[in-house]
Amino acid sequence: MTKVPEDCRVENALGILVGKWKPIILLHLLQEGTKRFSELKRSMPGITQRMLTKQLRELEDEDIIERVVYPQVPPKVEYSISEYGRSLEPILEAMHEWGTKHMLHKQEKLNKESI
Repeated sequence: MTKVPEDCRVENALGILVGKWKPIILLHLLQEGTKRFSELKRSMPGITQRMLTKQLRELEDEDIIERVVYPQVPPKVEYSISEYGRSLEPILEAMHEWGTKHMLHKQEKLNKESI
C-alpha cells in the first residue's frame, strides 16, 4: 500500500494520543480495567486534578474511553476503555517497545562516545 505524505494521518493520531498523561491513562485502563477518578489520580501522583480531568474529557470526546456516572450521593464516576479505544492497544504496545529500544540505542551510543 502506497502512502502519500500529503495524506498522512499520523498527525491526526498523534493529536489524540500526544501528551504526557494520555498514554499512561490508557495503559492503566487497558491493563487494570475500569477505574474511578480517585484511583486514576492515585496511580499517577504527578498529575493534577485539573490535568487529569482535561485529559479524560479529551479521550472521552474522541470515544477512546467511556465515562459512567452513577446517580448516588456522593457521585460515583467510573472510566473504562471503550471497545473502539481497545484498537489502540497494539499501537501503544509497539510504541512502548520502540521507546524501550530507543532508550537502549541512545545509551549504547553514549557508552561508545565515552570510550
